[in-house]
Amino acid sequence: YLLAVGPSLGGMRSLEWVIAHPERVGAICTIGSSAVATADQIGAASIQIQAIKADPNFNGGDYYEQENGPIQGMAIARKIAHLTYRSEYEMDMRFGRDMQGDDTGRFAVESYLDHQGRKLQLRFDANTYICLTEAMNSHDIGRDRGGVAAALSGAQRPVVVVSIDTDRLFPVRLQEEIVELTPTALPLRQISSPFGHDGFLIEVERVGQIIRESLELTLSK
Repeated sequence: YLLAVGPSLGGMRSLEWVIAHPERVGAICTIGSSAVATADQIGAASIQIQAIKADPNFNGGDYYEQENGPIQGMAIARKIAHLTYRSEYEMDMRFGRDMQGDDTGRFAVESYLDHQGRKLQLRFDANTYICLTEAMNSHDIGRDRGGVAAALSGAQRPVVVVSIDTDRLFPVRLQEEIVELTPTALPLRQISSPFGHDGFLIEVERVGQIIRESLELTLSK
């Protein structure tokens, strides 16, 4: 492949590709990701898993023949996750302390998070959610390679690292670490966005520009 591109979990996978299979890629572009899952990330993710498993309809993961799966647990997990995906600044600017506008006495941000939970609970499988979350928790580029620094020092292909300045799930320091420890890394590319981690989904023009430039870099070699 000319270029392996990945944001978030995909960024973790692209790092694995450039270390484990350098002959398969011309370069990689990792966006809003890290070399290893942090305690903060694992902590937030573990609460999401607990919320799903605490739903009585989870039934130990064997819910496929039931009328309902763990949709309430999924909704709670999604609401927890969504807060980590967006920035504190955006949430406060959008909602502040505004009330929902009805007679429920609820804050507008609560209604917003309920909406996010409902969007996911019926279209995404709970066991798959748990599996992907645990995969992210287990990410460690340095496992069985002598540690993170040793693993990244062995990179043989260009590594483009992209950060989002308001990302609180994958803060900028994690991308700075990749650049610092990877001899083939280019200077850090930082996207300024109010949308936090989800900036990689929303800042389409900026992300697209960086990907195009990364492809041009690969083609030029």
